[in-house]
Amino acid sequence: QVQLVESGGGSVQAGGSLRLSCAHSGYTYSPYCMGWFRQAPGKEREQVARIYISTSATYVSNSVKGRFTISQDNAKRTLYLQMNSLKPEDTAMYYCAAPQAHAFACRDSTDFGYWGQGTQVTVSS
Repeated sequence: QVQLVESGGGSVQAGGSLRLSCAHSGYTYSPYCMGWFRQAPGKEREQVARIYISTSATYVSNSVKGRFTISQDNAKRTLYLQMNSLKPEDTAMYYCAAPQAHAFACRDSTDFGYWGQGTQVTVSS
């Protein structure tokens, strides 16, 4: 059973940094990619970053480009999201996600079948 466990959220002031971690396990296949999403109250869940497992190629959304970095440590089965220069609008619940076997589209939340429980990030001005 695939399990994703996020950690590292918290409360910071604007301009601060946080690093989120996602420990993942239980695969019977090699996921094609993994992603970080966030959802603020009253807003839709949005993808902020994704990484392609075999190549480590990454994508970050325009809203966080230049501030957030996604990375992976395959030996530790851990996904990271380094968040710098945080803004109040970054406040949200952050989730890591993995696609199901044989799934190769990694852009939308519907492309991901496994989700962690989320970790809250709160940025105060």
